[in-house]
Amino acid sequence: MKLSKYFPILDWGRHYKAETFFNDGIAAVIVTIMLIPQSLAYALLAGLPPQVGLYASILPLVAYAIFGSSRTLAVGPVAVISLMTAAAAGKLATQGSPEYLAVAILLALISGLMLLVMGLFRLGFIANFLSHPVISGFITASGILIAVSQLKHILGVSVSGHNLIEIGQSLIFKLGETNLPTLIIGVISTVFLFWVRGSLKPLLKKLGLSDKLAGIGTRIGPVIAVIVSILVVAGMGLSEQGVKIVGDIPKGLPPLTVPEFDLELWRSLLASALIIAVIGFVESVSVAQTLAAKRRQRIDPDQELIGLGVSNVAAAFSGGYPVTGGFSRSAVNFDAGAETPAAGAFTAIGIAITTLFFTPLIYFLPIAVLAATIIVAVLSLVKIQDIREAWNYSKSDFSAMMATIILTLALGVEAGVVAGVVISVGMFLFRSSRPHYAIVGQVRDTEHFRNVDRHKVITSPRVLSIRMDESLYFANARYLEDAVYEKALQSKDIEHVILMCSAVNHIDLSALESLEAINERLKAANIKFHLSEVKGPVMDRLKRSHFLDELTGQVFLSQIDAVRAIVGNAHGSELEYHL
Repeated sequence: MKLSKYFPILDWGRHYKAETFFNDGIAAVIVTIMLIPQSLAYALLAGLPPQVGLYASILPLVAYAIFGSSRTLAVGPVAVISLMTAAAAGKLATQGSPEYLAVAILLALISGLMLLVMGLFRLGFIANFLSHPVISGFITASGILIAVSQLKHILGVSVSGHNLIEIGQSLIFKLGETNLPTLIIGVISTVFLFWVRGSLKPLLKKLGLSDKLAGIGTRIGPVIAVIVSILVVAGMGLSEQGVKIVGDIPKGLPPLTVPEFDLELWRSLLASALIIAVIGFVESVSVAQTLAAKRRQRIDPDQELIGLGVSNVAAAFSGGYPVTGGFSRSAVNFDAGAETPAAGAFTAIGIAITTLFFTPLIYFLPIAVLAATIIVAVLSLVKIQDIREAWNYSKSDFSAMMATIILTLALGVEAGVVAGVVISVGMFLFRSSRPHYAIVGQVRDTEHFRNVDRHKVITSPRVLSIRMDESLYFANARYLEDAVYEKALQSKDIEHVILMCSAVNHIDLSALESLEAINERLKAANIKFHLSEVKGPVMDRLKRSHFLDELTGQVFLSQIDAVRAIVGNAHGSELEYHL
């Protein structure tokens, strides 16, 4: 086994050139500028000291550069994972306490170890239990929840609560305590950032910048808001008028931390850590695949589990909290021309230099600006169009999406995710337990067979051909029996039933017993039971059973062979025509 399979750096590192170094370096500078306010803001969202966001943006990036398979994914704190960290840690400790920080660090370690185990055992498929409607609903609800939770910083009041109802009620009660200077700063910052996101790029393009440079200029809008707000607050002494600021951020590199090993604490965090790990992986791998496709590259989902796992373990041992691949910074990294994961390592160096020398410069950074940064970023996650499309395309998918949104808003993020998984699995079981089937007939002058209700086909009154469009297993075995009995026993003319298995990829033991029961019941009614177009692996299993020995009919290679063998050259009154 190649060592580079688990250490992708050995693959791209051997081809590293000076030109690649230059492109990665430029991308790193741009991402660093963007990542500093983001890291501070997301730490605030997680209920942690601002420097923890910076700590989570150093060693994890280096770890991913070594183990990650994506060339452009940028790892670090993200909004949804920060919110989930706050929800999980808030159950066990009070925000601002050393115990709260210890829980957040431990969450990074446990989720990292889980990701590592899943990667080593190639368990990336676990993420498939979250359907797209559920993921979309969860992210939309999380965006709304995060935005509402940050209004307290825009108003300059203290608010509690972990769901929309609690936060909303608390906000209403505290409206009278609004700090006017904070409100002005927060509103202006929010409006400016929305303008930057929607109108700055077209303006820059009109001024002659290329699409790429205009896009990058738009991404660093938050930096402008940070610099201007710091100057205004410091120059006007607004911190003395109740405007909350970041304050003193310790200078220096992240401290080496050893997460607490308390068996009871670990046990209480397992469920939350697993949810954070899976959601983080789903978000990260979707971003990585999207960016890789643009350059005709590929990623290895199982290696991504390892890369993210090591990154979270690195975060835990350097005073950080759970991280994953973020869309906005990854998009900037991609647009800025990053060619390898080394750009992430260079970004880590930039963040480290910031923590060593420049943290005093952001002493007067108002919390309201960081809240505005979060609000503008997360509202882009709210996809109303996805809800409309789900309604138009599938009412069941729409129901799953809305259920996830409502439960997440009403009960909190963890309950929303758990409900989403249950809904996803439940939808799958319900659909596969009632598979689509069709009575088929032959399309005139062809060897094709189609649904009698949709196409002009020919059938024989003596033959019933049923096509099952699903693998047969315990959940739909009884449904198969009922379908065959209902159709086969409704006419005294039927002498043969052909089960067309072109879409059947698997038959489990429960379904085999149902086939045996169908065969016996049809035999009692003097009806022969046949199979057609049985796939090789399915046929191999059937041969290992007694079913074929007891089958009253035959197994045909194709449906046309079955019809020709049974009906022959029947014509006239022996055939029925369906329009």
